[in-house]
Amino acid sequence: MENLTVQELDKSTVFTVKVVPGSSGSTRICGLLGGMLKVKVSAPPEKGKANQNLVKFVAHQLGVKNNAVSIVTGTTGSVKRIQVVGISAETLLKKLNLVERGLR
Repeated sequence: MENLTVQELDKSTVFTVKVVPGSSGSTRICGLLGGMLKVKVSAPPEKGKANQNLVKFVAHQLGVKNNAVSIVTGTTGSVKRIQVVGISAETLLKKLNLVERGLR
């Protein structure tokens, strides 16, 4: 089974997300794809709405404030590098519950 690839920096952790915008239903983690977290977001890919939805979703999942989560690359594409300040790679993986979801 593949793992989510994470990079722990000095005071933050970075990982890659494959976003599927405009999905029906609520925003959710739907699996792993080539070391990336695959997330279906309900917001459409227009005027940054899908990005805002993704940032809020990640912040909520990790229990951090929205301003601790940023998209460092990929703002206009479906593959995005996400940086979360103030969280270790280990904590990030635990809070995403990938093991419990059977995704790691």
